[in-house]
Amino acid sequence: MIFGCCSICAFLVLINKVCLQVTVEGFIGGSVVLPCSSDKHDHKLQDINVLWRNKDSETIYNLIKGKGSVERQDPQYKNRAETFPEEYERGNFSIKLINLNHTDAGQFSCFITHTDELCTIQLIINESTEEKGNKTQNKKPKDQKHCQGG
Repeated sequence: MIFGCCSICAFLVLINKVCLQVTVEGFIGGSVVLPCSSDKHDHKLQDINVLWRNKDSETIYNLIKGKGSVERQDPQYKNRAETFPEEYERGNFSIKLINLNHTDAGQFSCFITHTDELCTIQLIINESTEEKGNKTQNKKPKDQKHCQGG
């Protein structure tokens, strides 16, 4: 117990910048954009490393040296996570999660390793679009600042 707590504390000390948690709503069968962007711009593709994880630390998507990698992707996210490569150099590392289901609800994290930024996104899944109107985001995010260093 003490070892686990110390490990978490040590990890958090190594991260220089943490952004505020963002809450996003989606609907069963729909899609949603999970925002993640850096406050630094003009990134060089070969320097970009971003790790997307879910609440259980399972891999959703990795960007390694500016290229998408699904090599260690958890099977539940196969063909369900999309990125916006044309946005990487501008510091936008958001992902689009498609075909949402109940098990997707919870916290996601986006760790931008080259700038030591960590973003957390809380995903809420609703039964249908009729409950609250359609708040599902289906388009590419533009210059979102949800994950800025602090």
